[in-house]
Amino acid sequence: MIIELGHYALVLALATALIVSTLPVIGARRGDMAMMGLASTGSLTLFALVALSFASLTWAYVVSDFSVQNVWENSHSLMPLIYKYSGVWGNHEGSMLLWLLILVFFSALVALFGRNLPETLRANVLAVQAWISVAFLLFILLSSNPFLRLEPAPAEGQDLNPVLQDLGLAVHPPLLYLGYVGFSVCFSFAVAALIEGRIDAAWARWVRPWTLAAWTFLTAGIAMGSYWAYYELGWGGWWFWDPVENASFMPWLAGTALLHSALVMEKREALKIWTVLLAIMTFSLSLLGTFLVRSGVLTSVHSFATDPARGIFILCILAIFIGGAFALFAWRAPMLKAGGLFAPISREGSLVLNNLILTVATATVLIGTLYPLILETLTGEKISVGAPFFNMTFGLLMLPLLMAVPFGPMLAWKRGDLLGALQRLYVFAGLSLFAGLAFFYIHNGGPVMAIFGLALGFWGMFGAIADLWYRGNFAKVGVSVGFKRLAGLPRSVFGTAIAHFGLGVTVLGIFAATTFGTETVVEMKQGQTANAGGYVLTYDGMRDAVGPNYTEQRGHFTVRKAGATVGDTWSSKRLYTARRMPTTEAGILTFGLSQLYVSLGDAMEGGGMVVRIWWKPFILCIWGGALIMMLGGFVSLSDRRFRVGAPNRKARAVKPVLEAAE
Repeated sequence: MIIELGHYALVLALATALIVSTLPVIGARRGDMAMMGLASTGSLTLFALVALSFASLTWAYVVSDFSVQNVWENSHSLMPLIYKYSGVWGNHEGSMLLWLLILVFFSALVALFGRNLPETLRANVLAVQAWISVAFLLFILLSSNPFLRLEPAPAEGQDLNPVLQDLGLAVHPPLLYLGYVGFSVCFSFAVAALIEGRIDAAWARWVRPWTLAAWTFLTAGIAMGSYWAYYELGWGGWWFWDPVENASFMPWLAGTALLHSALVMEKREALKIWTVLLAIMTFSLSLLGTFLVRSGVLTSVHSFATDPARGIFILCILAIFIGGAFALFAWRAPMLKAGGLFAPISREGSLVLNNLILTVATATVLIGTLYPLILETLTGEKISVGAPFFNMTFGLLMLPLLMAVPFGPMLAWKRGDLLGALQRLYVFAGLSLFAGLAFFYIHNGGPVMAIFGLALGFWGMFGAIADLWYRGNFAKVGVSVGFKRLAGLPRSVFGTAIAHFGLGVTVLGIFAATTFGTETVVEMKQGQTANAGGYVLTYDGMRDAVGPNYTEQRGHFTVRKAGATVGDTWSSKRLYTARRMPTTEAGILTFGLSQLYVSLGDAMEGGGMVVRIWWKPFILCIWGGALIMMLGGFVSLSDRRFRVGAPNRKARAVKPVLEAAE
């Protein structure tokens, strides 16, 4: 009965979404407050119905109701409870329901926290959100229904894909979807503004917190997915330029550009048309990623095997929303005012450079991802565009951007002083180069060009510190007064500095792990040793073990340095009983920010095992930097000025910016 309730809740949600997608738009055209008011009530109702449906499917997984086809295909009674929960979205149908749940959750947030928005704008935004909801509700009900029954009910399930039975994959999809789907709000604001034909600084103020929230969660989702692939797949890498990895990375790049472009629009009322276009492009790339993962055009450990009908359905959704949004933009954009002017050397100019590089980088990744698919479709020829292409093109594009990041906060709005910025930063540039040389020397050298890569990472970190140093004016007023000056700054200033610092940490980790990391592939028998990163690993032999729904063979390694034991680790090969599917579980030992990574290969004649050992210096800086960037995003979101519909109460009495914009 609960399963049928979940299914009918989706049907009612579709009816509600149809109402919200039409009546508020009509009300906005007529100035009918009652019809516009339906947008908020309907969005909250829509969220409640989809949440009920999602809870029904979750209940079926928890109690192992194998009469539900989706549960039978992706669960097992012996599976740990945490993976029964994550199994809900560890498949195509359930993940689409999660996608929809987060979509209507954001709609409900706009309804709750957008009460100070102009009534017509809020009605149109929620209506556009409902349009998207209608499309995905139809997709789920017609081609991806997670509530189909089996008759008779099987006694046992087929188990969840073993590589998905991991805590990282329990967390990764919700975080990723919060980013993906969060950009739908920016898209809806852009479409609503084009419908009304009015875009101003207040619009940018309303869009920025949603952009920042989506960007922060997408950063978390990408980082979590990268770390999962690193430790779970046993290949020792953290980024493979897999097409499905690219599918999440492209919205992140475009969203980063949108975040900075919206700042220019809010502060200077410049780049209006470009900001609206970026809002459309960012969510369009999110939809494109959804299509790539679920259409079956890609073969990847990340993608869902689906039938072509589903791919065609999603392709139609892409054509309607992306094509429709761009057609609306082409029609309405010429009617919009371009905005304020500024000198090339200014903070606006630095943010335009940021946008230019990020959009070109996004286009580069897009071409590298889609070109093999297009070529195969047109000619039948299969080619592979891999890491060498992306590292060369994308890497070269990022170098000038990373060099320019610390300059932006040092330049004034409208017209800046580049020489003054250089004078402020030259000491920090010298410290960055010195730190890169010291790092290079301590690790006994490597490619000489690596010095500049390491210095670039330190440059990002020291540049963020320089921003706060000069804002506090520590050199002139002293430490105590400087900190008082900093305490009076908006939290968004600290959030920006923290995020830029995190970017520098990630860059440092990438160059350090790439330059100084080592890989050793050796056949080892019990008692034999191997060296990696100054450590000696002794292979102590294999042990058999049994898990809740798998059996495994575990290899034990003792790690020593200078003759003293500093730790031990297990690396194993598992076999999941229900699916008869093997996986490799890497043994990872952490030393500060560096790691020893041990992965078992095939058994050899004579009792030996092929063992792959990686030394990964400062590898944790890659994900640590991402965590710092996330922290920067949340600090900025805590800034009162970023709260939608929460202008200063005193300012409201004297015509605030939002009221003046109306």
